Amino acid sequence: MKLLFAAGLLALVLSPAAAPAWTPPPMPTPDAATDSADAAFRAIYEDEWAWRRAQPVDWGEDSDDSLGTMDRQLRDVGPQAQAARLAYLQGVLTRLDGIDPRTLSPAQQVNYAVYRPQIEHKVAALRFRDYEMPFNSDSAFWSNLDYMADVALPDADAYRAYASRLRDVPRHFEQQIANMRAGLARGFSVPRVVLAGRDGSIAMTAELTDPEASALWAPYKTMPATIPAAEQEALRAEGRAAIRDAVIPAYKTLLRFFRDEYVPHARTTLAAEAMPDGVAWYREQIRAYTTLDLTPDEIHAIGLREVAATRAEMDAIIERLDFQGRSPQTRFADFLHFLRTDPQFYAKTPQELLDRAAWISKRVDGEIGKIIGTLPRGRFTIKPVPPAIAPYWTAGRGGADTYWVNTWDLPSRPLYNLPALTLHESAPGHSLQQSLVLEQGALPGFRKEYISAYGEGWGLYSEWLGKEMEVYETPYEEFGYLTYSMWRACRLVIDTGLHHMGWTRQQAIDYLKGNTALSEHEVETEVDRYISWPGQALSYKLGELTLRRLRREAEAALGPKFDVRAFHDVVLAQGSVPLPVLEAQVRAWVTAQQAK
Repeated sequence: MKLLFAAGLLALVLSPAAAPAWTPPPMPTPDAATDSADAAFRAIYEDEWAWRRAQPVDWGEDSDDSLGTMDRQLRDVGPQAQAARLAYLQGVLTRLDGIDPRTLSPAQQVNYAVYRPQIEHKVAALRFRDYEMPFNSDSAFWSNLDYMADVALPDADAYRAYASRLRDVPRHFEQQIANMRAGLARGFSVPRVVLAGRDGSIAMTAELTDPEASALWAPYKTMPATIPAAEQEALRAEGRAAIRDAVIPAYKTLLRFFRDEYVPHARTTLAAEAMPDGVAWYREQIRAYTTLDLTPDEIHAIGLREVAATRAEMDAIIERLDFQGRSPQTRFADFLHFLRTDPQFYAKTPQELLDRAAWISKRVDGEIGKIIGTLPRGRFTIKPVPPAIAPYWTAGRGGADTYWVNTWDLPSRPLYNLPALTLHESAPGHSLQQSLVLEQGALPGFRKEYISAYGEGWGLYSEWLGKEMEVYETPYEEFGYLTYSMWRACRLVIDTGLHHMGWTRQQAIDYLKGNTALSEHEVETEVDRYISWPGQALSYKLGELTLRRLRREAEAALGPKFDVRAFHDVVLAQGSVPLPVLEAQVRAWVTAQQAK
């Protein structure tokens, strides 16, 4: 498996003077050979993109709302369908082998540097049979179906297609159960230690007696006025029957399987490296999520360094507040206990938490144009996390059109963290960045596919921008920002500790709890997320470190000519790219600015 452009060495993060893992090509003289190579490469990715878009939507938080409303079936996830996908994508790689990237035009060389790793990671996931573990502590195929109910259905045909998808839930779940059984048989499963209570999100639907109480009933509550009243009632009857006769029984079957088979037979180990071919699998997760070829030991060392640096900043704020604690030795732990228990730091109602998040977002609106030149036309709303997933979700999450705020268990949602959370998830973070990606029509579709290191790196960098925009108004909010920064540094230590160094769950909990002001509930749900979703948590800090280093380089190179708005426009104009490609593009921009 060739990972040609995933080789970002440790120097990519540690050394400001390091050469990028991928460098932009020189400007060739246009000729027939270049035109021919461009056309051949374009044919490959356009064919594959059309194939990708023709498949039924894989519903989840990142689902494209412009697709799927007319799908009459859910995705086929059976082994034969997975084998067919693997064969097709391997064929794409074979076609790519016939392209010499050096013969492409500069723009297409960038596309190639983005596209090839994307296909390689899809092939790797199918070869490792990731589909045999189709859930983790953060998300699951059964709760992801609720996102299908959030998409507006424009007409009666779309409602009939929706009801058809509801009737297809039993078939889809049967395939998922068969896949999970195959995973259990070879020791490829979510660790048993994080499964306690996870059946609750299945039971919420399995134990329903009223179909209209299902989250999947949502599209029928308000229907387009263009559909005649009599037809609306007929469509509602069809949906009611589909939920009653297909959806609820399918969840009942899944619940029995989960309780009687999956939990008792799930693996008792924690480390990804303890699974079959686990060392290679974990390294692939690192490459896929970080776009770098760092080893677990190298990442662990970066994490320890960042934890120490952030701790020094946190201690300085405690000193500024003149907080004494019981003794100098316990002062940090005492301050964390104070933050976790004092009522002044917690909302009393879910609406109060939502209102505070909205107020922070609106304050940011007044500052964001000062640091970003091109702003999106798209807007986002703020919603509470759905109850079916709230107990297991993080504090919030942002997409192009929605900033989800978790209002479940208010004593675990401190207000001092809310500014950093809002900056990360809404604007200038995910909502802004993803809206800009969707609005860049000139980029090929695959350039808009989410890359965690780029997207999450920008989200964490957006928290850092909160200082520049003066969003953090109190020392406690500054400490909340540092808590979030420390949280992501701890992830580098904990993820590699769990999956490579043999850490226990309690060891990970103690490390995160001892270094951050996250609530105890957040600490435990986060650690369970890292246990069941190896590698993903590494992308945040490594992405942010790259962005902050690139900014320092640009500021040093351009001096008074440095324009922060133009710098951010360059970063955000890339669509979604691996970090080595982003580095090369930013450096090319710096060179062009110097030439002016």
